[in-house]
Amino acid sequence: MPRTPIDITVPDQSGKLAVVTGASDGMGLGIAARLAAAGAEVILPVRNPRKGQAAISTIRQRHPEAKVSLRSLDLSSLESVATLGDTLRAEGRPIHLLINNAGVMSPPNRQVTADGFELQFGTNHLGHFALVGHLLPLLRAGHARVTSQVSVAARSGTINWDDPNWDRSYHAMRAYRQSKIAFGLFGLELDRRSRAHGWGITSNLAHPGIAPTSLLAARPELGRSQDTPQIRMIRALSARGILIGTAETAKLPALMAATDPGAKAGVLYGPSGLGNLSGAPAEHKTYAPLRSPEDAVRVWALSERLVGTAFVTT
Repeated sequence: MPRTPIDITVPDQSGKLAVVTGASDGMGLGIAARLAAAGAEVILPVRNPRKGQAAISTIRQRHPEAKVSLRSLDLSSLESVATLGDTLRAEGRPIHLLINNAGVMSPPNRQVTADGFELQFGTNHLGHFALVGHLLPLLRAGHARVTSQVSVAARSGTINWDDPNWDRSYHAMRAYRQSKIAFGLFGLELDRRSRAHGWGITSNLAHPGIAPTSLLAARPELGRSQDTPQIRMIRALSARGILIGTAETAKLPALMAATDPGAKAGVLYGPSGLGNLSGAPAEHKTYAPLRSPEDAVRVWALSERLVGTAFVTT
């Protein structure tokens, strides 16, 4: 069945500096390209410089006047996160948009970051938590909008408070859900603290629905030598226009949340179709595991303790 094209208008972003994590390929690359096409200057912090250069070439092929550049970032290393923070603070330029998009999903066996955290919790949540902490002065200077990419997986599950790093047992999908719940709680708490302390930052959440992105594709470095059955099914359904979104539609909720003048702080954006799996982007009711301010405060405190990064409130 032919799809009805879905798109949004990204307003003029001229004069804005945007940082997009996970922009070396896939959905993140699409987000970065749309921001650059709208006039933003876009920084792509990447782990793999070869892929980063390929991403910049792709963007400039589509948009020859695009202002895009690379910085080095490995979200699974707090040292790398701190180094990027030092670099950007030394450059001293206010950041107007931060889209926390990078992530890993469901390594079949438990893996850990350079700092010993379970890989999904450490990368998807703690790495971004530390990044926002290091960039806070630049975000405040730019009155930034921070959009954090969560997942439909965050509509169920909980934080494994007694064992957040899954040292005693490991379940790939439960650990992934936890990472996205923690990240979502953080994104909403960031907005509350900004309002309480006058930081001038607005923070909201987005999720892409389900689409044939690279999250479940073959990733030998994650112990996944071939595509999962799930991603093969997702690709087949997406190609037929059945329930599932596309790589093109997946990026739209984050773009709306980050750039639409009417997008609200402290809320969740995602596809509006059946089950929120596909369709045009729209505001969503916040998923139940993300609604507790008490859990958000608890996640914040746990994260500060684990990463050693405290947010300066003055």
